[in-house]
Amino acid sequence: MSKSSKYTAIILGHTIGLFLKKLPLIALFCCVIAISVNGQKQQPNILFIYTDDQAAWTLGISGNHNANTPNLDHLAQEGAYFKNAFVTTPVCSPARASIMTSQYATEYGIHDFIAQPGHKLYDPDNPVGLDPASITFAEVLQKAGYKTGLIGKWHLGDWIENEDKKYHPTNHGFDYFMGLTGGGTSPENPPLEKDGKVSEFKGLTTDILTNDALEFIENNRQEPFLLCLNYRAPHGKFLPVAPEDWAPYESMDPTLPNPNYPDLNIEKAKQKMREYLASVSGIDRNVGRILASLKQWGIDNNTIIIFSSDHGYNMGHNGIEHKGNGIWITNTLPPATENITSKYRPNLYDNSLKVPAIIFWPGVTKAGTVIEENISSLDWYPTIVEMAGAKLPAKKIIRGHSLIPLLNGGKVENWNNDFYAEYSMINYCKAYMRSYRTTEWKLVRDFLNPERDELYNIAKDPEENINMIYDSREEIKAILKVLDEKIREQMQAINDPLLKRVVSKGVFPK
Repeated sequence: MSKSSKYTAIILGHTIGLFLKKLPLIALFCCVIAISVNGQKQQPNILFIYTDDQAAWTLGISGNHNANTPNLDHLAQEGAYFKNAFVTTPVCSPARASIMTSQYATEYGIHDFIAQPGHKLYDPDNPVGLDPASITFAEVLQKAGYKTGLIGKWHLGDWIENEDKKYHPTNHGFDYFMGLTGGGTSPENPPLEKDGKVSEFKGLTTDILTNDALEFIENNRQEPFLLCLNYRAPHGKFLPVAPEDWAPYESMDPTLPNPNYPDLNIEKAKQKMREYLASVSGIDRNVGRILASLKQWGIDNNTIIIFSSDHGYNMGHNGIEHKGNGIWITNTLPPATENITSKYRPNLYDNSLKVPAIIFWPGVTKAGTVIEENISSLDWYPTIVEMAGAKLPAKKIIRGHSLIPLLNGGKVENWNNDFYAEYSMINYCKAYMRSYRTTEWKLVRDFLNPERDELYNIAKDPEENINMIYDSREEIKAILKVLDEKIREQMQAINDPLLKRVVSKGVFPK
């Protein structure tokens, strides 16, 4: 063998060796770009089902024996189920801003839910909405050749009052929109916008939105599409629901999560639990309809399904119902303070921040995959862009990380399980809360009401029942100091507008 032939053999052998070592990665990459097989599209369809006010504990697969969610449980069992999915802010508008931009809502000046025209808090002179200069993941996919649609709830700015369309979904990357013009509507006979006109639709809202989603899928099945189906349920009010959705709960005596909470109104909590779970079952039934449609049109094997929610919910947990702007569900209410009325309990509890999260990706997700790592709603943006084979926009700030390396049960070295959350409650009450959470400890600071600060040993007290903020032990003080520094670092990193205020007043921990 000549000298050059020997070198050729060595190089070839080395190349083959590298190929074999990287074969699993190459296989995953091929699935990611969905190489055309049997006439299927090169780009996968992406269906993002996004519910409103749905807690992580509402699925049967979460271990809740009260829940009746066979379709969602099946989706999780056939795909990847994330046990620890968090959102950045536990109320509607800020949470939605974060998921669409992969940035914190404070970076866009959205601190609390956006009041719609007709709401007593609506201020036409100070409109709030998602800056049209922002780049949403829908815009990225739209430019990558996807047909994009949003059906349901947007809640990132009004376009009805003065006909200024800058906050309209079609100005944020969606070719098609049908749904709510504001943050809320009735569970039946809702006024909805379709084709630029608002009219009343007869029937249950969840069913109506699904009907439109089925129409969108049928009309766009020949091209890659991104469909964001943003249900209004299970946001209150919960009833009415279809008879089959109410049937499992009609005579149920549901188990409450915190039945021994002092002065808990057990009867009220149980009734609301039944209604809330029935609303979730309405979503589940309609997810079944969508799955059947994808199969009917032969695109089920080329459609990625993501299921999640804008934030979590409490139903008797820690004595409250609702989300980050929690409402006491006790027989008597605590006294009001200077900034907080007796009705409300502003919070950053895990139950307000944790949501269900499922990815079903034919050919990529292995059935029965359960992912324990903490993930954030900031992560959906880079994940969806990568799923589509598109590129992240240049110079766009992306706070999240792609979840694709976690799929198929893969372990990612040095995955960061710490989590930072924020909520400046300015509607109804005033509480400026920031939180840093590790897998063991969680600190919540209320910079306006420091007497409400909280420290929990999450590893031993996952229900957040024991506030250790005043524990005088040196080891606890050391933990408190570290978490304080973490909060400060995060606030500085995102240029939190609260930072200047608290520093100037000497409130911020030094």
